[in-house]
Amino acid sequence: MELNAVHGETHQEDAEMTGTRADFLSTAHSAAKLLRDPAVAAAWHGPSALPEFSVAGLAGHLAYQILALPPLLTGPVPQEPTITLLEHYNRALWIGTALDDDINVRIRNGGQEISAEGPAALAARVDAALGELTGALGSTANRPVRIHLWGPWSLALDDMLVTRMMELAVHSDDLAVSVGVPTPDFPPSAVETVVDLLSRLAVRRHGPTSVLRALSRAERAPATIAAF
Repeated sequence: MELNAVHGETHQEDAEMTGTRADFLSTAHSAAKLLRDPAVAAAWHGPSALPEFSVAGLAGHLAYQILALPPLLTGPVPQEPTITLLEHYNRALWIGTALDDDINVRIRNGGQEISAEGPAALAARVDAALGELTGALGSTANRPVRIHLWGPWSLALDDMLVTRMMELAVHSDDLAVSVGVPTPDFPPSAVETVVDLLSRLAVRRHGPTSVLRALSRAERAPATIAAF
């Protein structure tokens, strides 16, 4: 597996890790490389491909998927119930809400705040977080972790990494399209994990027949099988 690392170097710790954790790190390194692309800095104050998101705000939101993790690994084990990956998305408050809903405004404002010091500072923070995670993920058990803004529940660490991997892949594409550069390549196994999650969420939203038709019968495909 080819791993994209901070400043283009491959970390030995990444190479020794396998499965979800290695895929997360590789995906995160690809996102970090995108954040350092000069095209991102050049478009920083302009609109992004996502409604109501500036490029800076979208870059901050992308970075958050990495920056949020180191504190989760060093904090106390949460006492809230640990739920499954799909149950997490059943409870997610942002799914299906309008652009001007409070939670979406909070997400956009959060991205803007994270990116407030500019593209170089944001990229440096992400690189530093990846340095912490590269070592920590190799030595941390699959313990419960929790982002407190979500609600009163926890996820197993590896499930949390799947949620962040999906966000990194989707928003890397959003940011790349926004600034006119190619979408980063991710490891095939990471793509499979993300597509598997999105497919399950699409079936939940649209039903199995719609998803089967979209994937196999263009003449009967529904207009969309978007997961969200």
